[in-house]
Amino acid sequence: MTEIESKLLEFQDRIDRDERIEAKDWMPEEYRRSLIRQIGQHAHSEIVGMLPEGNWITRAPNLRRKAILLSKVQDEAGHGLYLYSAAETLGIDRDTMIDELHSGKAKYSSIFNYPTISWADMGAIGWLVDGAAIVNQVALCRTSFGPYARAMVRICKEESFHQRQGYEIMLDLCKGSSDQKAMAQDALNRWWWPSLMMFGPSDKDSPNTAQSMAWRIKRFTNDELRQKFVDMTVPQAEILGIKIPDDKLKWNEERRHYDFDEINWEEFYSVVKGNGPCNRQRIEARKKAHEQGQWVRDAALAYAEKRSKKIA
Repeated sequence: MTEIESKLLEFQDRIDRDERIEAKDWMPEEYRRSLIRQIGQHAHSEIVGMLPEGNWITRAPNLRRKAILLSKVQDEAGHGLYLYSAAETLGIDRDTMIDELHSGKAKYSSIFNYPTISWADMGAIGWLVDGAAIVNQVALCRTSFGPYARAMVRICKEESFHQRQGYEIMLDLCKGSSDQKAMAQDALNRWWWPSLMMFGPSDKDSPNTAQSMAWRIKRFTNDELRQKFVDMTVPQAEILGIKIPDDKLKWNEERRHYDFDEINWEEFYSVVKGNGPCNRQRIEARKKAHEQGQWVRDAALAYAEKRSKKIA
């Protein structure tokens, strides 16, 4: 047995014993690359995800809603910071990750390429998008890479707040006038299917799931997480009194799960490839913000250098 084969066996044995892999531990190069791809995509999603909600901060219906939404968008920035920091422990620098986002080499969640056209969308995003994120991210608190798992603990706590805040908006709308309830229904109609797409391609078409499961980067497959989300969300919609836009949705007593219609995978792959309603708008906004914020980064570096000289 070669030295590398021995290391691979020892590494997999640690994974199978549910040990955490830390940044300074030996790891297969493919494991490192897989983590960089997943954590980077997650970080980019948090940052790009600020845009559709930030669009509504100045138009929130009252001061309370404005303060909550502002706090939520700030939370998302923090999540991106934790995740970029976790990825950096794997040997990639943040500038490289951001360049890959801006060039289109790195992806982010397809959900953030859809427009927010009404205040009800803030409720639907909180309820559905953050709800889907929680289903996915709670399992990541037990992912095999230590820095990623620890970052997810705080992120999940804050995402739980975001989900409840979104559901409260939907509940208030559904208890309001007929026009307000219709607004909530319209938001659900537009965000339901993109929310199901958030979990990624079906298991049979996912190129990374099998290996990620073997390394316990992921604890559940895409389809398992999607099913959990549907089972969790349908009863919540019933409480709201609005209808999930799926005529094939029904409870399967034998499986003890809800059956639901097939996702429009053609739309999913089109959005992932950059052809969604807001793909270009989102990337251009991120590029502009990065360029306009250069002076802040320069000032921070100059201050850090000045401080280090004083200490020395």
